Amino acid sequence: MNNNSPTPENYQSPEDEINLLELLQVIVKRKATILKICTVAVILSVCYALSMKNIYTASAKILPPQKDSGAGGLSALLSQAGGLAGLAAGGMSLGGSTDLYMGIIKSRSVADAVIKKLDLQREFKTKTADETRKKLESVVKVKAGKDGIITIDADSPDPKKAAVLANTFVEELGRRSVQLNLSKAGAERVFLEKRLEVVKQDLQSAEESMKQFQEKYKTFKADSQATAAIEGIARLKAEIVTKEVQLASLRNSMTDESNDVKTIQAALTKLKNQLGGMAGGGKMDVIPSMGNVPTLGVEYVRKLRDLKIQEALFEQLTKQYEVAKLTEAKDSSSLQILDDAVAPARKSKPKRLIIVLLTTATAFFASVFIVFFQEYLSKLSPADAVMVRNLKKSLFSFRGSIE
Repeated sequence: MNNNSPTPENYQSPEDEINLLELLQVIVKRKATILKICTVAVILSVCYALSMKNIYTASAKILPPQKDSGAGGLSALLSQAGGLAGLAAGGMSLGGSTDLYMGIIKSRSVADAVIKKLDLQREFKTKTADETRKKLESVVKVKAGKDGIITIDADSPDPKKAAVLANTFVEELGRRSVQLNLSKAGAERVFLEKRLEVVKQDLQSAEESMKQFQEKYKTFKADSQATAAIEGIARLKAEIVTKEVQLASLRNSMTDESNDVKTIQAALTKLKNQLGGMAGGGKMDVIPSMGNVPTLGVEYVRKLRDLKIQEALFEQLTKQYEVAKLTEAKDSSSLQILDDAVAPARKSKPKRLIIVLLTTATAFFASVFIVFFQEYLSKLSPADAVMVRNLKKSLFSFRGSIE
């Protein structure tokens, strides 16, 4: 018995083997079909590519304000103005968040402003505002790099219109950021203005009370120990009132659970404890024990204390109010434009050569599949051929019944 004879396990009939030469023979045999399909695909793809309009892309690059962009003269003034002014320094500017400015650019208000300014609904030939916004989103792309620089790319068949569209987005972004900054600064200014008016009236009342006392008792002067104690209490009370104002301002935009509010509350409690210790007995409005001070002396130092408290508070709030007015008066954004969009000299799309090459490659593989399928049908047995014809008849009859 021959050991080289194929066993049932490894035997493979010649019909099951794939002969590459036969496949190549099929391709050569039906090369005319392949050539026709590829030629038609090339002609159609060339016609389609040539019919497409040239699209030009203009790019503008901007750098959002950084978190330390407030360094300079304004920061120096803020540091001198006290705690609440420090809050204004951090809260009156939008800050250096790239994501924040990305959100502003993509907002509906900015899109509507650009659409209205350039009359894009007429240019895009859209019927509704929503359709115009969607069309605008398809032609304008906004992206942020790892370096924080925001790039605005605008597409248009006209290179000049592409540049105008990108630059208009930059202008609207700057205008909107200024509005947001001014709105917040205006709210701070109004709050400080109202508080300053109350303090001013209290100061006038304290001055008038001191004047009447001096006129009545021919000016009484306390000793240096009492004066030092009064000044310490006045300073603490001024700090307490400043912290209370700062806490009230924070509560306009934060909850009691925020870390900033908790920090201010802790500092306020500490100051009140210090004041209670200086006053004695835990009472806030009592002059600390200073020996045998005559009744008139006690009355005098009380009035002097109230006057100094109001003067210190008035000075603090006046500085903060001036800072708020200065911030509100700023009419430009710290947004930096790195590159204005200019009309591009070369088109960005369509890539006509790539379109033709991809279409030709797809047509070639599709034609190879078609010729193999045709070859398979040509070698069907008579029974299989009858089944294929019946299948075609059933398919066409089904289509006719649907129509």
